[in-house]
Amino acid sequence: MTTYKGIEVRDTILWCEDSGEKDLPVLLCLHSLFLDGRMFDELAVAAKGRLRVICPDFRGQGRSAPALAEIVTMDDCAEDMLALIDILELSDVHLVGASMGGDVAIRMAAKKPGLFRSLVMMGSSARGEPDEQKASFNDFVASLAETGFTGDNLEMLLGIMFADTVRKDPASAERLAHWEGSMRRLSRALWPAMFGVIERENAVPLLKDITAKTLIFSGAQDVARPPEWSREVQEGISGADLIFLEGGGHSPIIEVPDQVIETTIAFATANV
Repeated sequence: MTTYKGIEVRDTILWCEDSGEKDLPVLLCLHSLFLDGRMFDELAVAAKGRLRVICPDFRGQGRSAPALAEIVTMDDCAEDMLALIDILELSDVHLVGASMGGDVAIRMAAKKPGLFRSLVMMGSSARGEPDEQKASFNDFVASLAETGFTGDNLEMLLGIMFADTVRKDPASAERLAHWEGSMRRLSRALWPAMFGVIERENAVPLLKDITAKTLIFSGAQDVARPPEWSREVQEGISGADLIFLEGGGHSPIIEVPDQVIETTIAFATANV
C-alpha cells in the first residue's frame, strides 16, 4: 500500500510517496523544477508488482517544507536524497531524474557509486546554465516577482516544459491541463529552488565517476536542455545509452509516456 507522509531529513521535512513493497527493487524518482513527485504517478502505477517506487519532493518544492535559505543548491538536494536513502534503509537503488532531478542524481551517483544499480535521465544534462540562458532565466524570475505564474509568464513556462507539438495534440490536453493548473498555483516559496537551478555548477567532471548502468531520454524539441547536452552525458558515462524522442520536449515522461514508462521499468528490472 502506498504511503504518503512527511519525513524528517537533515534540517527539513520532505514529502515522500512510497509504494512500500520491501521485497522489490527500489526506483527512486527525482522530479523537475516547477513540477513535483506526482509527475511519476503513471510510472508508479505501471511499475506495480515489479518495482518499489519512491517519489520525494525536494526541499522547498511540492508538498515538502519551505526552504529557509535563499538558495537550495543541487548539492543540498543530493545530500537530502542520500540522507533519505539512509533513513529508509535502501540499497541497490535505481535512480530516475527529470530535469533538475537529473542534476541531483548525477551528484548522488558520482558520490556513492556503489549505492546505485541504474540511472535514467529525462530531459536533463550535466552542464551549468550557459550565461545567455542564465540571463534570460533571471529576467523571467524578475517578471514572476511582479505578476506571478500567469499570462505571458505561464505561457513561457509551458513552452519551456512541454514541446509545441505535444501542446497542440488533443490527446495530451487533459494531462497538460493538470500541470498548467499546478504551475498557476506556484508561489515565491519556489524562489530558492529556482536560483539553485539557475546557479548550478557544471557537473560534467563527475560523469566519469558514475558506474551505474545509464539510460538517457532526450526530447528532440527540448529547448531547456537540448539534445547535444544529452549526448555530452552519454559520452561522459561509460556504456550509457541515449534515446532521442522526436515527439518529446523537456518533460518526456509526461509528453510521451508510452515511449518512456515501459522502457524505464524494463531498464531498471534488467539491471537488478
